[in-house]
Amino acid sequence: MGKAYVFEGKTTNEAIENGLKELKVSKNKVEIKVLESEEKRSFFSILTPRVVKVEMTLKDNVKDEPEERPERTEKPHKKIEKVIEFDKDLVKEKITNFLDEFIKNLSQNNITYKIEIIENDVHVDIDGDDTGYLIGYRGEVLNSLQTILTNIASKDLNCKVKVLLNINGYREKREKDLENLAGKIAGTVIKTKKSITLEPMTAYERKIIHLKLQDSDKVETYSIGEEPYRKIVVALKK
Repeated sequence: MGKAYVFEGKTTNEAIENGLKELKVSKNKVEIKVLESEEKRSFFSILTPRVVKVEMTLKDNVKDEPEERPERTEKPHKKIEKVIEFDKDLVKEKITNFLDEFIKNLSQNNITYKIEIIENDVHVDIDGDDTGYLIGYRGEVLNSLQTILTNIASKDLNCKVKVLLNINGYREKREKDLENLAGKIAGTVIKTKKSITLEPMTAYERKIIHLKLQDSDKVETYSIGEEPYRKIVVALKK
């Protein structure tokens, strides 16, 4: 075995992904040992940064070579979903109980929230001063909270309840920023005639980029990679 390298990430998969990218090898070319694994986290611990470490050792007779990944297109489309009725009062009560307890454990006392159910989608809006830590880097904490609320709302039901969380209008601001980014990236691609791969984004954020550029007669967009590291590529149309 060759030299051992240590890489970090917020999850085990992210740490491995970082290591493979740095070493420029595919997963079957290395031995992987998890040094610090992910722990099962409570509702409130999502506000605490987490670091997972993995040790990666190149197998014998392995040359540094780039990992090849097949490109897979991803185009925005409208999904036709079967509407499943659920007990709206029960769902609202479960979310209310969680948020009351959650907010009580925060250092602030000026946090308020509103719950609305519109066409079987549960909209939760949280407002207050200095809520940046509830949003996190590019919405990371917000998305985690949304997942928790979705699980709470769907528990013991025969369907998955869709919960849409917004904090101090972050969703609208992020959408505008992504649309501006899409325009700038498209301009750079047209000028340089070179494709640009963006950093990993959620499906919701990728959809914003796709929709913004879908009518362009000069550039096209498609996605590569696997979740949660799926990325958008902006390229000249052939």
